Amino acid sequence: MSTDLFCEIIAGERPAHLVHADDVAVSFLDARPVFKGHVLVVPRVHAETLADLGDVGPFFTRVQALARAVEEGLEAGGTFVAMNNRISQSVPHLHVHVVPRHRKDGLRGFFWPRTKYDSAEEAESYAARVAAAL
Repeated sequence: MSTDLFCEIIAGERPAHLVHADDVAVSFLDARPVFKGHVLVVPRVHAETLADLGDVGPFFTRVQALARAVEEGLEAGGTFVAMNNRISQSVPHLHVHVVPRHRKDGLRGFFWPRTKYDSAEEAESYAARVAAAL
């Protein structure tokens, strides 16, 4: 087993404000929330990225339940659900952010730099490479 921060929380070696835990996932408050009530959902088994997890169904059932619970429990208008894989991933253990949202809460979303393909052929080559990896 890895010794990352989330593995330590799962093992009970590091304190956290637990929201829920079962044999599939552990959920706890983010120590540096975007908004109060920001929950992290992590798989109990160590997986660095989504591709490493294997059967994602049971895990995302927990994420779905937490998103519903954040809305209902915090009387939020909705949630922002997000995950990073490697880039911008602060802990090398798969985790999903479930952030409570309210209208006009000030969160503006992400501003991504834009680029263009040099040609239709270049775009097709990228599409083909991704398709071949499936």
